[in-house]
Amino acid sequence: MTTTKEVRKPHATRMTLADRYKEVRGRSELICKPLQTEDYVVQPIGDVSPPKWHLGHTTWFFETFILAPNILAYKEFDPAYNFVFNSYYETVGARVIRTDRGNLSRPTVADIYRYRAHVDQVMCELLEKELSNDLRELITLGLNHEEQHQELLMTDIKYILGHNPLLPAYNNKITKKKASQSRPENEWITIEAGIYEIGSRGEGFCFDNELGRHKVYLDSFLISSRLVTNEEYIEFINAAGYTMHRHWHSEGLDWVKNNNIQAPLYWHFIEGKWYNYTLQGLLSVDMSAPVCHISFYEAAAYADWRGMRLPTEFEWEVAATQLDKGSRWEWTNSAYLPYPGYKKAGGAIGEYNGKFMVNQMVLRGASEVTPPGHSRDSYRNFFHPHLRWQYTGIRLAH
Repeated sequence: MTTTKEVRKPHATRMTLADRYKEVRGRSELICKPLQTEDYVVQPIGDVSPPKWHLGHTTWFFETFILAPNILAYKEFDPAYNFVFNSYYETVGARVIRTDRGNLSRPTVADIYRYRAHVDQVMCELLEKELSNDLRELITLGLNHEEQHQELLMTDIKYILGHNPLLPAYNNKITKKKASQSRPENEWITIEAGIYEIGSRGEGFCFDNELGRHKVYLDSFLISSRLVTNEEYIEFINAAGYTMHRHWHSEGLDWVKNNNIQAPLYWHFIEGKWYNYTLQGLLSVDMSAPVCHISFYEAAAYADWRGMRLPTEFEWEVAATQLDKGSRWEWTNSAYLPYPGYKKAGGAIGEYNGKFMVNQMVLRGASEVTPPGHSRDSYRNFFHPHLRWQYTGIRLAH
């Protein structure tokens, strides 16, 4: 992956790369601290990876792309781990298919923590040396990669526990963030027609899919200052919105019928009242909170039902500084495509983003489980339109 030059924002005390490495790696293990050993292995669906796989894969990234090529006579912790923890890098070789990650009773959780300790020790030794700019950028990419997996860890843990019949609480207060919005009343923000610049400004780290800053023309539009709430979405449910075919994309309506979708993921209708599974267990739906775990199909149908639409990713980025954001990844009405002049890096790192630029929709913003400092207005997240295990929500435009 190509990245911009790493220029970290100033802190009260500026972090060294070694300090940042320790902080990021420690956060992954902190996320897993509340888990029981059995929780580490579960894979309810193919889109969800077992927590122990995330811990192994992020470690494999540093071993494979940083330690093995750059440290003379580096000894792999276990040569078989390349097959176990390679995710989708065809250049690196064969791998366990994604849907079989839950079948890996071995290596054990204890083995994986030993693997992490082994790699961390050598990485910390490396970080004490003078490093080239290219190597520093690659390590920074590895840290941002691990932060991506920290968010996936949280979403996967929620899916694992939220589909356990006992609906157990995760209850990690350290990672809990308030999901309420700072603007309880909605305002319509006017963006005038004009030519605007989109993409990374080159200040700090970015992924290669943010590069290629370019101009776009936008017609004038209005965009909501806040996200759609649970109370507003329940109005759609009560109006039989899931059965009104005129509001749905054809594929979306097929998805609703084939999967018997009647409400957002994790919602349960019990004795005339809506509940939803949260990291604190099963709770009554908070009517003022932004609706969460919504597919693109649902978001688009809801917007159409309201007589509005979803913003494009370009509209979202132009309006971003005026929006109440950060509690939900927001579906946009933009397909995930490369920016003008996009070029994939050579080798395995070039497989990071470009190969996924088809059949996916862009999400913007961040969520309550996004790691600190891992969001920016040019960040482009992307998922297939039916997926909703991520913390996804709705913002309206017209």
